[in-house]
Amino acid sequence: MEDILLLDAVERYLSGAMLPEEKAYFEQLRKNTPEIDQMVVEHKLFLQQMGTYSEHRNLKHALHESHARLLERGDINEGGEVSAKGKVIQLFHRYKKVTAIAASIAGFTALTISVLVAALSPTVNKTQIQQLNGAINQLRKVQQAQGSKINELNSGAVLPKDVTVISSGTAFLIDGKGYLVTNAHVLKGSGAIVVNNKGQEFFAKIINIDQTRDLAILKIDDNTYKSFNSLPYAIKKSDVDLGEELYTLGYPRDEIVYNMGYLSAESGFNGDTSSYQLSLTANPGNSGGPIFNKNGEIVGVLSTRQTSAEGVVFAVKAKGIYKMIEELKKSDSSLAKIKMPSGGASLKGVERSKQIKEVADCVFLVKAYNQQ
Repeated sequence: MEDILLLDAVERYLSGAMLPEEKAYFEQLRKNTPEIDQMVVEHKLFLQQMGTYSEHRNLKHALHESHARLLERGDINEGGEVSAKGKVIQLFHRYKKVTAIAASIAGFTALTISVLVAALSPTVNKTQIQQLNGAINQLRKVQQAQGSKINELNSGAVLPKDVTVISSGTAFLIDGKGYLVTNAHVLKGSGAIVVNNKGQEFFAKIINIDQTRDLAILKIDDNTYKSFNSLPYAIKKSDVDLGEELYTLGYPRDEIVYNMGYLSAESGFNGDTSSYQLSLTANPGNSGGPIFNKNGEIVGVLSTRQTSAEGVVFAVKAKGIYKMIEELKKSDSSLAKIKMPSGGASLKGVERSKQIKEVADCVFLVKAYNQQ
């Protein structure tokens, strides 16, 4: 497909001018072709920016025309002064409504331009991507709904008294003895508990937080936890191919949730080579979730999403976990016993639903808290 025809198709798709059959075909093409998907995302943002610019330009042109008419009629001179003092009151009454409207429009335009400049400024990258840890208000609702249930658990792994849950996310095992990985931004509190997909809760120690890589290590520290002899998946060191199908498991809600997508770029936000860009749906609470390939190998850790584009998320590359662990082992000999599953994937060729059943027990909900 020639570039001009492809651009025309993108514009008709975004404007809703496609017939149902054509739209279905184009959406399938977008799903299977990362370059086209990226083109749709970028063109949508471009059209939004052009629309805002056009509105501002039209307003400016209208104001210039109004100024020229006032000059021509002699209501004002080139210095901007009224030609006769007696006209001041008359002009005020005649144009006070117009002035109020113009002032409102000017204020709105200034606000719009400020927002646009802020969105395009390279110094505000934090506003262009959103961390996917759970929001405080959502967690408060969960606490209120589950408070009595938590306190009734007999496992002994209950939240301490006088604590406030301030953030949540997802974590997954990198060693069956209870070592887990999540995002650094998930662990905003001083302590954490983790919950498996059966609802069992365990205390977890924060072993290390690496803000640069946005990765963190937890260790389940609870005598009710039963270690895994081996993990059903491998953690892949090598890169993923563009367009490769991927899926994730995480906790944007109180039960584990599955989402599927594909690799849309080999680098992350603003060309970050330590992360991937994925075309995948993710919500607050998915931070720290594992990204699996079709063979059930972990290839990344879901971390953020782009606010200006739907379905664009970013994941820290799995090789970053290896680098972090290697550095920790050099500084802390007690961590030398961590053995990450780097062998051949035991889930290769296994049906997706069965893969999920195998790995779900190794993916945990994380609740970070502060003690008062």
